[in-house]
Amino acid sequence: MLLLALTTLLAGTLSGGGAVASVSTRADTNPLTGRWGVYAGSHDGVYPAWQSATGTEKKLLAKVALRPRVRWVGGWIPDRDIYDKLRADIRQQQHGDPDVLVPIAVFREFANGESRRDEPITRAQQDSYRRFVDNAARAIGRSRVMIVLEPDLAVGLKGWRPDVRLEMVSYASRVFGALPRTTVYLDASDADWLKVPDAVSMLRKAGIEHVRGFALGATHYSSTRANIRYGAQIVAALAEAGVPRRHFVVDTADNGRPFTWPQYWAAHPRGDFDNAATCRSRADRRCVTLGIPPTTRVAARRWGLGPEVRELARRHVDAYAWFGRPWLIRQASPFSRARTLQVARTTRW
Repeated sequence: MLLLALTTLLAGTLSGGGAVASVSTRADTNPLTGRWGVYAGSHDGVYPAWQSATGTEKKLLAKVALRPRVRWVGGWIPDRDIYDKLRADIRQQQHGDPDVLVPIAVFREFANGESRRDEPITRAQQDSYRRFVDNAARAIGRSRVMIVLEPDLAVGLKGWRPDVRLEMVSYASRVFGALPRTTVYLDASDADWLKVPDAVSMLRKAGIEHVRGFALGATHYSSTRANIRYGAQIVAALAEAGVPRRHFVVDTADNGRPFTWPQYWAAHPRGDFDNAATCRSRADRRCVTLGIPPTTRVAARRWGLGPEVRELARRHVDAYAWFGRPWLIRQASPFSRARTLQVARTTRW
């Protein structure tokens, strides 16, 4: 079962230095098995909020703060600073144990933000991207790291010169994929987003042959079951295209009561999909709340996926991980205490 160090929390003995959480594991060649680091920095606001809380709020905030969350790094960190920032994050999460896995997301392909994806990417910006990747790779070195590479990668398919952007990401796939203890998953959208042939084409251009596999669900809310089926189709299509034996991870941070893009817009024609409403109670449906906790025991019966989907998960899924960020406004910033408390109150987990 998932060990969250929650008993330690309830005893009030966790220090401000952070924590290491053990995710449920399966005994095979899955590179993600074992203990995962817990980000205790201030960037997403979660851990400091838990530290300063008391009583019931502290227990609720612990459901997020003491679980492994994927730490995002991107263009807000200057190229010259990413080395020191990542080194510090790795040290903080590993606490001197090199076998602790540090989960991060590299979100760097949109130099001026996704909303300006139609603007040309200058040569200087392309060089900056590669410099950022090189410095990040130097920081990681031989550390044990999981990378979700370029969440929202598919957004760039309709921007300026997708081939240029995908070649940049392919460079990152080659560099990060060559690191000895780093496992990389390229973002491949979501079950309600790209069609399988489009996802496969994008992944091949982005360097899927250099990495372990792909990631699903980063900024959408589709069910874990739907993404497992979708991911299995991508795995099969990649194999047919000459890239066999790929695996994937699924974001479960915010899909405890799943809904699709069409379902959302049908109910909220003037809504904000990135900031979809949190559930008001555990009885609500099609709203944002925490999903399956981070784990590599992906085929466990307790997740309620059914035998067919459990078998697909056992064969193809390395982990359910939290690289979505429902505790942030618009999944980006700033930290929202109210959203965090609400998704903690309403989750079944």
